[in-house]
Amino acid sequence: MIDPQIFEHLKAKIDEDTQTRDELTQIIQKLERDVSYTQGVLSRVHSTPRSTYPAFLPQVDTSIKLELEDIHALSAAASKHPYYKYNFKWTRAIQDAVFTVLLESWLGGSLVPEGRIGRLLTLEEVGALFQVPVNLTDRDAFHITIEEYLLAVTSLTDELSRLATNSVTLGDHELAVKISKFIKDLHAGFQLLNLKNDILRKRVDAVKYHVKKVEDVVYDLSLRNLIPSSTSS
Repeated sequence: MIDPQIFEHLKAKIDEDTQTRDELTQIIQKLERDVSYTQGVLSRVHSTPRSTYPAFLPQVDTSIKLELEDIHALSAAASKHPYYKYNFKWTRAIQDAVFTVLLESWLGGSLVPEGRIGRLLTLEEVGALFQVPVNLTDRDAFHITIEEYLLAVTSLTDELSRLATNSVTLGDHELAVKISKFIKDLHAGFQLLNLKNDILRKRVDAVKYHVKKVEDVVYDLSLRNLIPSSTSS
């Protein structure tokens, strides 16, 4: 009554899908491990004086290069299949990888030309660094989405708000003021966006709390007349 070939064909498709998921999972797990290690190295910035960043950042650059290798492998494997069939498996890892690159660059790292402290990489610059497309609309392949980039930026504001407090502890009042101006500019930029993604909208809403946290730090510095004259304007 029923052609057995129907179920044999379905079994073959299921086995193929399982094999694909396993391949992607192995790559993503390695990416997650490398990103976690990079985040651990980056966390040292909270106890590192700015004067020693040039000695500290090469360690970050080395670990980020491992992330780039993982993303190349992921791009090659994922681009063989419909993007939206499996992208949920790697989107968080990509957000975290983008965050490490954004923070490294903001701190003045050497992964991109003209590295200087306080610089925000664009989505296109992140894609060029990872050597993968961004915001693809003309073909079905692996890419970094606008949402992944923006979520990484919100993580950056959170981390920098923490750094502002710790920089004051290290006696670097100028850095706290620089961070305050940077986060305020980011918050103003976010207000221009018409966000439809619920998760992204909630994360962007949280940026105002990062702004307030750093404003409180700077306000306390101003009360004590500790803001350097070069940054008070």
